[in-house]
Amino acid sequence: MTMPAIEQMSWEEKLRTLEELWESIAREGDRYQSPPWHEEALKDTQQRVGSGAEHSVDWAEAKRKLRK
Repeated sequence: MTMPAIEQMSWEEKLRTLEELWESIAREGDRYQSPPWHEEALKDTQQRVGSGAEHSVDWAEAKRKLRK
């Protein structure tokens, strides 16, 4: 699929295609191996959250902050 073809799709077609792609990827999830640094990054984050050094932020608030 080319970018011009995607640009010609309606919003609904784009969303439907995205959903179908995601379902296909999810069915084949065992084909992808996360690199070792992913696990380490998750452990680091859990440790920071557990110690109170980091906290979660509501997605809407995060987007607002990023757009400033």
